[in-house]
Amino acid sequence: MIKPATYCQVIHLMKTDVQKLHKEYHDNQYGFPIEDDNEFFCLLILEINQAGLNWTTILKKQETFRKAYHNFDIKKVAAFKDADVQRLLNDAGIIRNRLKVNAAIENAKTIVALQKEFGSFKKWLDKQHPKSREEWTQLFKKTFRFTGGEIVNEFLVSTGYLPGAHDASCTVYKKVIKAKPLWNKK
Repeated sequence: MIKPATYCQVIHLMKTDVQKLHKEYHDNQYGFPIEDDNEFFCLLILEINQAGLNWTTILKKQETFRKAYHNFDIKKVAAFKDADVQRLLNDAGIIRNRLKVNAAIENAKTIVALQKEFGSFKKWLDKQHPKSREEWTQLFKKTFRFTGGEIVNEFLVSTGYLPGAHDASCTVYKKVIKAKPLWNKK
């Protein structure tokens, strides 16, 4: 048997309950362009928290992350204090890792600064495009905390800045193309 190579292929081999969770994300979010800065921030934080874990864990905790981080409101998270850090570290509904929690807060502060300078986080991302994976990784490492190559790659693929979210044979691929991801702009 040939081992599946892509997310599109792997989903079909998952157990029903896990498959449903992944299929919802795969079919409706993964690779689609985003307009809202808070949703960009959401995906960045989820990708950071996935480091060292599997994506199923993050998808299961997505709603509790949303509550814990005030619906990923960048300005609110940027204003978090020590009490908020403690609250997050005590919240079993999220990943309780001090480095990841601190990265979320510091990255929110960075995004607020980018919003002031460029008008939005999205406009900053758009201004950087196109870049290679390596160039994006270098930029993110210089700009944000806890953003290694895999985190940056998945963040950019999941938000439509880099290709690779779906196989051309995937039923969702045409929907993504129709949504005009930046990687596909001519």
